[in-house]
Amino acid sequence: MKTKLNDLIAFIAVAEEESFTRAAARLSVSQSALSHTIKGLEERLGLRLLTRTTRSVSLTEIGRKLYDSVAPRLTEIESELDSLNALKDSPAGTIRISTAEHAARAFVWPKIVAFMREYPDINIEMTIDYSLTDIVAAKYDGGVRLGESVEKDMIAVSISPTMRMAVVATPAYFEKFGKPVEPRELSEHNCINLRLPTYGRLLVWDFEKDGHDVNVRVEGQFTANKSSFIRDAALQGIGLAYVPEDMVLEDIREGKLERVLEPWCDVFPGYYLYFPNRSQYSPAFSLFVEAMRQPLSGEQE
Repeated sequence: MKTKLNDLIAFIAVAEEESFTRAAARLSVSQSALSHTIKGLEERLGLRLLTRTTRSVSLTEIGRKLYDSVAPRLTEIESELDSLNALKDSPAGTIRISTAEHAARAFVWPKIVAFMREYPDINIEMTIDYSLTDIVAAKYDGGVRLGESVEKDMIAVSISPTMRMAVVATPAYFEKFGKPVEPRELSEHNCINLRLPTYGRLLVWDFEKDGHDVNVRVEGQFTANKSSFIRDAALQGIGLAYVPEDMVLEDIREGKLERVLEPWCDVFPGYYLYFPNRSQYSPAFSLFVEAMRQPLSGEQE
């Protein structure tokens, strides 16, 4: 009996994704081909590795034992292969990063563009994701989050200045409905909500002034799961938006939006690139981390 390495890779993908559809997409193969591969592996082993229902896929007890034994070893093999890039004249490999949209557009993407031009043999895969993704389980090399959200067991590298939020709307909106002067008055306004993927909850608007914290759950006509659409909705006069201030500073300067509650919007730690604490990193990833550390033109170090 001979088991191919690709069969084990396919099995691990299905086990981690708990779905033939998602695993097939991850491996860039058809769902039917993946199903055939897993069926052949089970037949050669004479063991049932997965329990399939119409809605889910889960490991059997034997499947779990195989996964726990094989997955760490394949991860080690992948790490060793990546380390071979150190023997090449120019660093190479693929770096996978998970990040939220605002962080990507404002800080990550400009640095990635410059990085790829300097290192043409290094490939970057960037996934826009608002959920608190487990980057280890999802096999990302690193993730980008606000500093207050990074797990303590991760290495974290600052990649942006400190930040502030801004509450904004069009001059026409304020002329018609008035301006809130303290956070509790937001309940009287049409506020644009951000839907977070984590538990499907809405973003709470956090404020602080003179050591006094106020957390407001707002309501309004429009909800989106991307901050760029929230800014666009504010520009269209839909209501008040709560967004990172760098997204709307130009709109404010041009008079398209006006800001309220500014004294209540305190600074907080910016974005961090975070990654697992390992003994070794590929040369490509080490270069990437150093590039992310560097401030963009015009930023304060």
